[in-house]
Amino acid sequence: MVVYVDADACPVKAEAEAVATRHKTRILFVSNGGLRPSQNPLVEMIYVPDGPDVADMWIADRAGPSDVVITGDIPLAAKCVEAGAQVLRHTGERFTQANVREQLAMRDLMTDLRAADPFRQGGGKAFSKSDRARFREALDLALRRAPSST
Repeated sequence: MVVYVDADACPVKAEAEAVATRHKTRILFVSNGGLRPSQNPLVEMIYVPDGPDVADMWIADRAGPSDVVITGDIPLAAKCVEAGAQVLRHTGERFTQANVREQLAMRDLMTDLRAADPFRQGGGKAFSKSDRARFREALDLALRRAPSST
């Protein structure tokens, strides 16, 4: 079992490391650089070359049924769900077979809406302490329910 973190823009790296460590689970932070190495023996920093979706492809090529993936990238989530991995957003929301296609469609719709109105302002709500708490709880549950890789 491995926890893969799409780490470049991940706001819950410390929480993910703490929960994975409590479960004695290996965790890989995948990015194209700029992350400070951890002294934790369960943590591995994976640095991939710059380029669009290189970290996503690296994770998607490796994640499987006994793994947990943490990402906000919906196309990556869809690939990992298809591979059988448990996938969590940074807010703790789970991507599943039942919801990932709908979320891909919504993402595409929002991309089209933003392209149609370049002056559109605003964004999502701020990331909160309760989001962090929900994430920790969701990751803890995902690690307890993940099948053993042995």
